[in-house]
Amino acid sequence: MILERLYDTDLAQASYLLASAAARRAIVVDPRRDVQVYLDLAAAHGVQITDVTETHLHADYLSGSRELAEAAGAALHVSGHGGADWSYGYDAQLLRDGDEIELGEVRVRVLATPGHTPEHLSFLITDGGMTDQPGYLLSGDFVFAGDLGRPDLLDEVGGGEDTREDSARAMFASLRDRFVTLPDHVLVLPGHGAGSACGKSLGAVPATTVGYEKRVAWWAPFVESGDEAGFIDRLLHGQPEAHAYFARMKRQNRDGPALRGPAEPLAELSPADVAAQLADGSAVLLDTRELADVRRRSVSGALTVPASSKRSTFAAWSYDPEREDTPLILLARDAEQAEELRDNLLRVGIDEVAGYVTTTEGLRSFTPETVAPADLAAYEHDLLLDVRGREEHALGAVPGSAQLHAGRALWELEQLEALHEGGRIVVYCQSGLRAGIISAALRRAGCEVAELEGSYAGWSQWAAAR
Repeated sequence: MILERLYDTDLAQASYLLASAAARRAIVVDPRRDVQVYLDLAAAHGVQITDVTETHLHADYLSGSRELAEAAGAALHVSGHGGADWSYGYDAQLLRDGDEIELGEVRVRVLATPGHTPEHLSFLITDGGMTDQPGYLLSGDFVFAGDLGRPDLLDEVGGGEDTREDSARAMFASLRDRFVTLPDHVLVLPGHGAGSACGKSLGAVPATTVGYEKRVAWWAPFVESGDEAGFIDRLLHGQPEAHAYFARMKRQNRDGPALRGPAEPLAELSPADVAAQLADGSAVLLDTRELADVRRRSVSGALTVPASSKRSTFAAWSYDPEREDTPLILLARDAEQAEELRDNLLRVGIDEVAGYVTTTEGLRSFTPETVAPADLAAYEHDLLLDVRGREEHALGAVPGSAQLHAGRALWELEQLEALHEGGRIVVYCQSGLRAGIISAALRRAGCEVAELEGSYAGWSQWAAAR
């Protein structure tokens, strides 16, 4: 049996290729949308991708299941357990609890494991060439290393009302009736790792076992004692804010992500062409330089998404393709980085990229406004905005600040307008990264914005030294 984990550190998301070397058949579970990596991996192993599936309707990224099935000529399988609201809206073979997909001696058994979402599936793997006992569980967003998938997303971004307790109750039943009944030796391979917003305290290790989670996970004593009420209270408490773009991902994944097909290489554009497109509003620049460079010289009207980390998420905070169709031009180091960045954008459904440019020379620029902590009290502003999460803000904040997560700011502009009434906003986060990203997005939306130098860490250091 062949089992490969492909991990996207940007979204903290794992997909899996599972294959029978003897039968030369493979299945891919939870693929991302830039699918060539799976085709290349299958070819390297000398197998053919004959089946594609996913554990559930994802909220944090746009699924590549349709794209890969089309590219590989494979059968596409999706959950048949979504009910009226969360059934897939495109043609695929429906999987139900107890179904099996056979890849030669390798068997993939479907387990319905609702809780994170109503339609959620897990896949129990048996390597029939070695044993008749299951050995692996692809758990998706059901069980993570040290945590569980959050049950509140239908309320937060899916248009549901008061579904979180029912979802938490379903999660408890899935643990009690499915997970803890599996053999302790079964290796659990989750769909996310540390840094994902699909849970609140995911572990950084790539795998765990049923037995280990039953022994050490926070939820295990609740399930063992049958304390459903205690479990629900603990699971729902302290969940982070869901990013606003999750709602778009949910809808698009349900209705069917657009098929992209083979992509042409991105064109390198001249600074003069880019300047003309920015001037007439026919393109938007996505500046991927480090924030220190952006703060010294920003391109007017550009969005800021540093190429270092979490660029898919930060781009989806800053640009909503459902609300605008102006294509992006990437400011990138070279063609290779531009292609990598385009793949990051594809994973969150941002498809319209017109090309790339490698310099800011000739582009209209300005120096973003900042304010030092010592000058903040005397600085004229109408709103001091903390764009960290609720929990971070509760642990300590600059006095007088209002909190609104950076991942929701562009979707709550009316709330912001009511708070600052068109005046200047001073933005901060913990270190300055999130503040820099959302400040650029707010400026493009028409807000007058300054950044607090050093953000909360800088302010705290200044306040302690007073």
